[in-house]
Amino acid sequence: MAAKPSIPKGTRDFSPIEMSKRNYIFDTIRRAFHLFGFQQIETPAMENLTTLMGKYGEEGDKLLFKIQNSGDYFNGITDEELLSRNAQKLASKFCEKGLRYDLTVPFARYVVMHRNDIVFPFKRYQIQPVWRADRPQKGRYREFYQCDADVIGSDSLLNEVELVQLIDHVFTQLKIRVAIKINNRKILAGIAEVIGEPEKIIDITIAIDKLDKIGLDGVIAELKEKGITEASIEKLLPILQAQGNNKEKLATIAEVLKGNATGEKGVEEISFILDTVAALQVNSEVELDLTLARGLNYYTGAIFEVKALDVAIGSISGGGRYDNLTGVFGMDGTSGVGISFGADRIYDVMNQLNLYPEDSIINTQVLFVNFGDKEAAHSLGIMNALRRSGVSAEIYPEAGKMKKQMGYANSHNIPYVAIIGESEMENGTIAVKDMNSGEQKQLTTDELAQLLTK
Repeated sequence: MAAKPSIPKGTRDFSPIEMSKRNYIFDTIRRAFHLFGFQQIETPAMENLTTLMGKYGEEGDKLLFKIQNSGDYFNGITDEELLSRNAQKLASKFCEKGLRYDLTVPFARYVVMHRNDIVFPFKRYQIQPVWRADRPQKGRYREFYQCDADVIGSDSLLNEVELVQLIDHVFTQLKIRVAIKINNRKILAGIAEVIGEPEKIIDITIAIDKLDKIGLDGVIAELKEKGITEASIEKLLPILQAQGNNKEKLATIAEVLKGNATGEKGVEEISFILDTVAALQVNSEVELDLTLARGLNYYTGAIFEVKALDVAIGSISGGGRYDNLTGVFGMDGTSGVGISFGADRIYDVMNQLNLYPEDSIINTQVLFVNFGDKEAAHSLGIMNALRRSGVSAEIYPEAGKMKKQMGYANSHNIPYVAIIGESEMENGTIAVKDMNSGEQKQLTTDELAQLLTK
């Protein structure tokens, strides 16, 4: 017997009902993007590895899916290199392309390639899948969708404020209670300088970004492993353990960073964002989190992360400012800021909390029973008129037993069944059965359209 087919770990199939739910999420986010003035672009699923490598840090580079070259990919590789079994070195010769890891780096590449056609500031959004060679686990997939919104070509902190509003708007519409956590990489850089470890900024941010996952002891152990001294860790602890409301935490960090230009600039930026957002009275909780680091190397200013309050899952949205990203593609001095909604994790949260409205599951509204060629031809004309009115209608493709056709309607949750026989064709009416109540009545085409477009 043939082996049962399977799909790669960390990927999923989605049924029609699941796709209706996912499209409800995508449509909600897409409407919000339009509401805030973002325009849609798309980029290829694969990019040149020269575009992707070195943009996500050492850990991110390891998670890139590389695409093997077509044709004779052994060409130019010596026997010595093959026998060395150096996977990283061989991959660099076997592979010239890779699947995109996120949407931000391809966006930066897009901006540089199309700079002469773009009017700045440029507000773009993308809703596309990305791929990471990660270890699959709950809430973490190897293929998943990101929904990104970015503003590039503007230094104004009003962009950060609007992104917080956008996050709040999306999750209010989806009815997911969230906490929007915010920090600033300048604050983190200032902390590294103050504790005497400026060259270890990447190691420090990677470690403290894991605080929720591995706890304080785990972070301390990782910092020691990276060569951070006991004295430096001792200076870092009060920051990692900072308590209180946003103003109290700001006061604590402002005192720690007093006299450090980089850190003071970060405190100034975060204060403006928090004060402006507070005056707008958003629905979501907005929290200054001094342990928030966001592991990606390209962030340089404000950073965001969104946590669902009612479900134990990783962040469901995040982002930040990246002043230097386009510089690696030869376009210096162009600042950007953006956020990404993790559609797959949002989908998991929505499923656990059953937050989908009833009309989000798109079904056929009426099924026409098929009694034979003559009745089917008559039904097709009526269905044409209904579809022009925006009614979703279908006909059972073969003439068959009524019980089988009714079973089809039930299994697909179709609320109405239209029955047209000899008498209905003569009278110009349709026998319409409500599948929930069992009630049946005679209606004209216009009356049926009115019923189904209420």
